[in-house]
Amino acid sequence: MRERIVRAVAGAFVLISITLSHYVNSNWIWLAVFVGVNLLQSAFTKFCPLEIILNKAGVKK
Repeated sequence: MRERIVRAVAGAFVLISITLSHYVNSNWIWLAVFVGVNLLQSAFTKFCPLEIILNKAGVKK
């Protein structure tokens, strides 16, 4: 369950970032870059801040 939530939140942040960068300011693209880099590093290190938050919130695996 947690992995699905992490993927859904990451996807939502990327889509929101792209939309904001198109309609508001191009600097919003950096949010998508941050999410992408965080996903890439978590694939190697297995460290994801959102998973820590979900653990503390009591969300089941």
